[in-house]
Amino acid sequence: MRVGKFAFIPTVISTAMEKSFKSVSQSSKLSAKTMGIVIFLLLFTKLSAQTQNTDNLYKKPLVDVLKEIQTRFNVQIKYSEPQVKDKWLNYAEWRFRADVDETLTNVLAPLDMKVNKEKPGVYKLKEYEYYRWEPKDGWAYLDTLAKKYSDKSSWEKRKAEIKPELYKALLLSPLPAKLNSKPITTAKRVFDGYSVENIALEILPGVWINGSLYKPLNVKGRIPVILSPDGHWEKQRYRADCQLRCATIARMGAMAFSYDLFAWGESMLQFKYEDHRRSLAQTVQTLGGIRILDYFSSLKETDTSRIGISGGSGAGSHSILMTAMDDRIKLSAPVVAMSSYFYGGCPCESGMPIHQCGGGTDNVELAAMAAPRPQLLVSDGSDWTAHTPEHDFPYLQKMYGYYGVSNKVENVHLPSEKHDFGINKRIALYDFLIKNFKLNGSLVKDKAGKYDESKVTIEKENALYVFGDKGEKLPKNAVMGFENLEKLFPLNATR
Repeated sequence: MRVGKFAFIPTVISTAMEKSFKSVSQSSKLSAKTMGIVIFLLLFTKLSAQTQNTDNLYKKPLVDVLKEIQTRFNVQIKYSEPQVKDKWLNYAEWRFRADVDETLTNVLAPLDMKVNKEKPGVYKLKEYEYYRWEPKDGWAYLDTLAKKYSDKSSWEKRKAEIKPELYKALLLSPLPAKLNSKPITTAKRVFDGYSVENIALEILPGVWINGSLYKPLNVKGRIPVILSPDGHWEKQRYRADCQLRCATIARMGAMAFSYDLFAWGESMLQFKYEDHRRSLAQTVQTLGGIRILDYFSSLKETDTSRIGISGGSGAGSHSILMTAMDDRIKLSAPVVAMSSYFYGGCPCESGMPIHQCGGGTDNVELAAMAAPRPQLLVSDGSDWTAHTPEHDFPYLQKMYGYYGVSNKVENVHLPSEKHDFGINKRIALYDFLIKNFKLNGSLVKDKAGKYDESKVTIEKENALYVFGDKGEKLPKNAVMGFENLEKLFPLNATR
């Protein structure tokens, strides 16, 4: 290619588009002839940018497109300046249709953006939420998945395909070496019918998963264990409703282990809150769940035929995944979590490619992998579980029917309630545990037969810490920072 004295002109034009003509002429020191060419090309470029034609792909700034949509359809679109800054759309007005909703979809999809409809005529611009589908799309996909099997035999074959791929997708095949370090524990606190002690388990060299063990007093023989991971709620596992749940389960005769997700709760002594939003969070907290199962399965007081898991929200997604991956879990109860059209709004739920396993799957099919083990789904009317009874639950009943136990999967739907782990959701869990794990409900009910949580002592947050009020007891070999955590995994695996 011939390189002449005008080879730099595209660069000059690019600069001139952002600066004034005066700054270009001063910085470039061009000859009169060259300057004339630059002026011509600059004017041509500006004219081309303003003209809508195929030469410039009918390109327009996104902010102008949104203003045009608001004017044409008489609607309001809420957005922030950073959301639209420096964003351009090719073939902008060719994407317009007679319907505003279809127009917005056509305009925003190429930019990986969407709008949420707050009310008629009012929309809010959002980054594209890859994990959130329309209910009808989620249902249609679940129906497509269901065509892969028609009986117990074909379903078992499908499970055998998905399960090992889950471990691979999470970088847990093979599993990291199991450590021989002893758990770090605190002194027991004794309350009315139960005790609490805090425990940290080293799951990778210098990496701990922390929690609190609620245990009935005067344990006789082997008793159940309920893993109780905590979801994306304020104050994490230190919340009153979390303590109420775990203590009540203990007072009924089971151990309940309340533990943090990765870079959540006490884990933030080692990692930042932002690290919870990294894809590797899903891997680390899944490994944590496996090591917790290892620990409790080894205890002499554990009845390994009665190990369950129940978490809400993001911890509900974690509960579904853990049950699909580990047969040691004999009962699961994901609360306000499972949905065919919502894959979990955090990388700790969908950051690793678990939903591409088996040629593609979703959280409802993963929940079906619990069959024939008892499973409770608690749903409400204000989140992505609002439609659970309509399609997702009937699918699971059909799957459990392959084993002749369609009654082993239950759904408690609370249409007037919100996204939380409130009293009615806890009651649903208590009833399910009494029914399937033979816990003693009479120990936590009043004379009228209603659950009474008033005898539970709500501890201050720092009482539930393993490593001291300010992390002063954190071991010296603790891994600090996400960049050091990544070194424990294959170099290219987390990129």
